[in-house]
Amino acid sequence: MTTYLLAGGGTAGHVNPLLATADELVRIDKDASIIVLGTAEGLESRLVPAAGLELATIAKLPFPRSLSLTSLAYPARLARAVSQVRRIIRERGVDVVVGFGGYASAPAYLAARFEKIPIVVHEANAIPGIANKLGALFTRHVGVTFAGTPISHAQVVGMPLRREIATLDRTARQKEARTYFGLDARPVLLVTGGSTGAARINATIRDTADKLVAAGWQVIHTVGESRDFVDPKISGYHPLTYCDRMDLALAVADLVIARAGSATVSELAGLGIPAIFVPYPVGNGEQVKNAADVVEAGGAIICRDADFTPEFVSSTVLELMSNDASRKSMATASLSVGIRDGSARLAALVRTALDEPTA
Repeated sequence: MTTYLLAGGGTAGHVNPLLATADELVRIDKDASIIVLGTAEGLESRLVPAAGLELATIAKLPFPRSLSLTSLAYPARLARAVSQVRRIIRERGVDVVVGFGGYASAPAYLAARFEKIPIVVHEANAIPGIANKLGALFTRHVGVTFAGTPISHAQVVGMPLRREIATLDRTARQKEARTYFGLDARPVLLVTGGSTGAARINATIRDTADKLVAAGWQVIHTVGESRDFVDPKISGYHPLTYCDRMDLALAVADLVIARAGSATVSELAGLGIPAIFVPYPVGNGEQVKNAADVVEAGGAIICRDADFTPEFVSSTVLELMSNDASRKSMATASLSVGIRDGSARLAALVRTALDEPTA
């Protein structure tokens, strides 16, 4: 029996590929024992047990970015976390650590290094995080989602996608999807800004919903938990707080407007769905980088958040909605850079690490 310690969490961007990889490891190794290492505060505290997996938690350890009393205590707190993970590795007979970034990964990488067991790193974003840069120093087995990600020993494996997305037959699920969302035969624009919503996207789509529907389309719009959103009550426009059947939404979507998180970019490219990406404007610019390959291939258009206005909808979105040939060309281009078997590729990398002697 092989025991895998999968470390990561905090956000869906870390937790979802971790869960997809766990699912694949269990599929190919029926005797696999999976332990997930995370924190009690992160999204993993809810999603991991819900997936039927064991969760071991350590204290949340944000890497200090400035000198303060908290940063002075960081080395001692990190040492305690590493000691805790080493104990898990020894007591549970962990054979390999697979890290996905986030607060739990750095202690896991260090503990695995001390215990001399294999390490595998998966970096979801085009701009790598601090924890994964550290992990990449200790292993040659580093999988990345996007080509050109600046991290040591990178090899492209793609994003481990949820099984319902990776195996989605869009054509076969069309009828079910239209019934589920109450849609007719008209083409569908899917708009999503993530679980918390995207203020600019929400406001612009709400204010232009009448034009979008008048163009002969239907709109599925996931608005997130936005207190400012008011439904304009337009027939053919379907605002949802949250979409718990995103597989069906993707099955029926002819065009998508979305943020450019790594999972979103990977899902749309893997399924060959043309997109307009409106990257999150705060942070280190990773979402622009995430979308770069599919935009360069011609599978998507990128629009700055500040430029996503009703004028942009009139000049660009409506034009694309009316041009079937352009959308078809974009779909083909998107599919050309998409990877649907990221889970299998990463699992294969894990098996390779297990088969090689640890330095």
